Amino acid sequence: MTQKIRDHYDDAYVDMLAARIEAVLPGFSRRHFMETLIGQFEGKAFSARLDLFTLALERSLPGPYAQHIHTLHLLLGPELQTETGMFTQGWWLFPVARYVERHATEDFAASTAFIRELTKRHTGEFAVRPLLVAFPGEMMAVMRVWSLDENVHVRRLSSEGMRIRLPWAKKLTVALERFDDFKAVLGNLKDDPSRFVQKSVGNNLNDLYREAPEKAEEIIGEWERAGTLSAAAKWVVKHGRRNQPAVSGAG
Repeated sequence: MTQKIRDHYDDAYVDMLAARIEAVLPGFSRRHFMETLIGQFEGKAFSARLDLFTLALERSLPGPYAQHIHTLHLLLGPELQTETGMFTQGWWLFPVARYVERHATEDFAASTAFIRELTKRHTGEFAVRPLLVAFPGEMMAVMRVWSLDENVHVRRLSSEGMRIRLPWAKKLTVALERFDDFKAVLGNLKDDPSRFVQKSVGNNLNDLYREAPEKAEEIIGEWERAGTLSAAAKWVVKHGRRNQPAVSGAG
């Protein structure tokens, strides 16, 4: 996409999204949705536009969040067939993801199920963070399960969603507060064959070095003591340490 990402969310997009929602969700108020959004985007930043969509969905969807989140699965469409595409093909789901992010804590089970499917088409890394704040133990248990998922996007989400310094997101410290879970997720992913996943694990370590370097060294030290690191794990460690002074014996 050559245009700014915010410019995709305009009046024409409103009409397209309204048609897609109306096709899967009986009771959706297209009128309320359109009235809330049409002509409201001029001069507004990306985040403000997403918040407008959240307001529009709140006004136009029938019943409480927990009642219709199940039906919204029908909106998602086919899964991505490559590791790339979350923003080039799945960009149109960003407002839906923001709506789920704002309401996810209202139904933990339904939200986690939806986010797992969402991330196969777009990304769930922002939507999952309120759940990590509100239900850290339960959500980190889910992340451990996701780190073993057969789908590469779900595996990446288990790492990317809990990053301390995820771009575009508020700082999150669940990695420190639930360190054993955090360490287990990264351990499950350190040998992942996907560079897409490896990069996320390395970025997690890089974030951790900025916050608690001794904990980052603890994780890497345990990996090294367990045996020879795989080529994937060596790349992860190098990527995680990329902003650190040279470490003797680093892979």
